[in-house]
Amino acid sequence: MTRQRLAIDVGGTFVDFVSLDEDTGDVRIEKSPSFGSLEERFFEGIDNLALDLMSLQTIIHGSTLVINTIVQEKGARVGLITTKGFRDVLELGRGNREEIYNLFYRPPAPLVERYLRLEVSERLDARGEVVTPLDENEARAAIRQLQAEGVEGIAIIFLHSYLNPAHEERMRALVDEEAPDLEVTISSEICREWREFERASTTVLNAYAKPKLASYLSGLKRRLDRRRFAGTLSIMQSSGGITSLRAASEGPVRTIVSGPAGGVIGVAALGRQLGESNLVAADVGGTTFDVALITDGKPLEQTEHRINRRPVLQPTIDIVSIGAGGGSIAWLDNTGGLQIGPQSVEADPGPACLDLGGHLATVTDAQLLLGYLDPDYYLGERMSLNLSRAEQVIQEQVADKLDLSLADAAAGIVQLANMNMAYAIRNITIERGHDPREFTLVCYGGGGGLFAGFLLNELGAARAIIPQNPATFSAWGLLNADYREDYLRTYLIAFENLSVEALQAELEALEAEVRDRFAVNGIAPAHTVVSFHAAMRYHGQEHTVKVAIMPDDLCQDLVPLRRRLDEAHERAYSLKLPESAAEIVNLQASILGIASKPVMKRINAAVACQPLKGERPVTIRGYGADLPAQVYDREELSVGTIIVGPAIIEEWTSTILILPDQSAIVDEFGNLNIKRA
Repeated sequence: MTRQRLAIDVGGTFVDFVSLDEDTGDVRIEKSPSFGSLEERFFEGIDNLALDLMSLQTIIHGSTLVINTIVQEKGARVGLITTKGFRDVLELGRGNREEIYNLFYRPPAPLVERYLRLEVSERLDARGEVVTPLDENEARAAIRQLQAEGVEGIAIIFLHSYLNPAHEERMRALVDEEAPDLEVTISSEICREWREFERASTTVLNAYAKPKLASYLSGLKRRLDRRRFAGTLSIMQSSGGITSLRAASEGPVRTIVSGPAGGVIGVAALGRQLGESNLVAADVGGTTFDVALITDGKPLEQTEHRINRRPVLQPTIDIVSIGAGGGSIAWLDNTGGLQIGPQSVEADPGPACLDLGGHLATVTDAQLLLGYLDPDYYLGERMSLNLSRAEQVIQEQVADKLDLSLADAAAGIVQLANMNMAYAIRNITIERGHDPREFTLVCYGGGGGLFAGFLLNELGAARAIIPQNPATFSAWGLLNADYREDYLRTYLIAFENLSVEALQAELEALEAEVRDRFAVNGIAPAHTVVSFHAAMRYHGQEHTVKVAIMPDDLCQDLVPLRRRLDEAHERAYSLKLPESAAEIVNLQASILGIASKPVMKRINAAVACQPLKGERPVTIRGYGADLPAQVYDREELSVGTIIVGPAIIEEWTSTILILPDQSAIVDEFGNLNIKRA
């Protein structure tokens, strides 16, 4: 019996499947539209690949279910129980205006209405010591009141519980006694950091998404059991590591950007294979454009990010997402200016050219009109595109209103999408202290190949790489992920008061915690690696920079750790203050359970093939109209093949455009390397 692994990535437009035969290294791919029941799409792809679930060792699943639940605000009805006097933390936030020049700015409404936010008597001080014991009579009354209001879950957030979880744990036990059917989230298990607003927001978001994700995953598990799947179902996390079904069900906030994270892990793996350590991961999907940075072979991470303007305290790959993809809608604002996205037609009904009921002009419609897409060869001839329908919507919704020709209107749509994507890349490179010219651009996703050439020219990057099967690359990335657990907690201490012995004791406690989490979640890898980081800052600062704690730091004085703070601060802000006092705010331990990785197979080096399919005219803004572009079949390209633009390279899941001043060469692994002439 062959050993098989399967990765499934749910996107806004398609569900992507990549199966790996571990004995031969062969990879097969499949795609299904992501509308309708996700459970049905899940098993539809498995059936289309004709996989025997009994031979599957592992299924790794990345999903947009949690982020969609939060963004669309379609989560559970949730109640909140907190320390007396703190019911309005969610509403007060930081008391600032995030958009300082927007006189009409309003913060997002709390996901828990005020009458569902209840208080109980209890209090811990800033050292975690009990000031007021938990009033269990008040606690039981609050639980019964929320139960009577019909809540599906309860979020419990007590003041300073990140230092001492005893009151929260007792509160959860009371909920189990009074209302055992309710889902419960306690803040001390979701985030052990200070900052009351951010901690409350994270806990509420977890409770808000928990019933939906838990129901979805339990439904998958039941159907897999009925089909005698005896392997492991693992879930991708926002951190780029995978975890167990149990851990994901309990902590859905850990999986918010699990889909895009898979692609970034895939780019890092590709970079290791090619000897590239500095890369920009650029994922062009149907709904969003997701971009991340990899430096020294590792993705940049952050411990706080925002989803739908709400803060989340979780280790997360630093991904910038904008609403710019194939399904992004072209529209005119109230000044008559052309805009692209962030609204999308998504999978249902899709762009107008799909002829599935869509009536809005999109980026895909514009690309078809400009000749980049073959209307008779879309998704490997599984679908055909209606050119006249694309022309109609762009003419009516853009060209006529702006007094442009049809070609100029379509070219303007594509150009604006390019600029939006280039800005997102500048946001994560130049604005973070990195020069994009020193990075290699890796473009993937269904639309990555159509934007790679434009982005290469705009950013001045060294080169652009289009991996094999770019439309399912994020799913392939899931197969490269390791099991991971993180434990981060507040440890506020002035650097001058810190000893090697004290730091070592704290790190040993953190390591024991992350190893316990592996054990609790049923994860037992043969090989593990533990790393430590500190969130540090100069005295008087509010925010921190992340600094690695190296093994040598515990064998001598802490001078190298202090020096790394200066280096990290200078890299981020072009400023260092080596004479300034410093302090540690948080400590983080991360454990990786090393999983087996797919090996990239070298492609056929033979040249006796016929990659040229024909020729068709394309219109490229800045280069001219009706340019003769040769069309190639990517599956027939051999190692060393050089293609000079303008050219189009097609595969069944995506299309790649080579601009007139560019060329592409095929490397030994089948990647297309695009460079400027």
